[in-house]
Amino acid sequence: MTAILHALAPQQVRERLDAGRAVLIDIREPDEFARSHIVGAHSQPLSTWERAHLSVDPDADVIFTCRSGMRTAGACDRLVARTSGDSFVLDGGLDAWVKAGLPVATNADAPMEIMRQVQIAAGSLVLIGVLLGFFVAPAWFGLAGFVGAGLTFAGLSGFCGMARLLMFAPWNRAKAT
Repeated sequence: MTAILHALAPQQVRERLDAGRAVLIDIREPDEFARSHIVGAHSQPLSTWERAHLSVDPDADVIFTCRSGMRTAGACDRLVARTSGDSFVLDGGLDAWVKAGLPVATNADAPMEIMRQVQIAAGSLVLIGVLLGFFVAPAWFGLAGFVGAGLTFAGLSGFCGMARLLMFAPWNRAKAT
């Protein structure tokens, strides 16, 4: 029997969760999940998917979600391979859930998602490099080129040095309890 990934509207997901016949699996990264997630969702980051053990009641519907639905759509084959029967995806992800006015657990103290931090830092460095290149010395254009090369390498290799460095920033460190 081949597993299939079916799309469900936010209200349909809520009904299944409320009835206790579904498990919601959030495939976003831990920093994204910590900042905001659907109440009752289980964090199972896609980046650790091959090493993770998915144990779900076989009678429960498995529903996958991410922020917008793009990651779940892109990883459809990997997701259904981990379930025994048909599984589901929250159509539109967390964004659609919020738009439908359904409850979300939010932690405003959690740091901004690491990839947004990378985008802000990289964009700022490129802008600074270009402005300094025009107004101070052309050698500053090298800064923009260096950041562009780093982003290209990150895209090709899957390793982002800037993200690794930002993880050590004081605001991204786990707070002692």
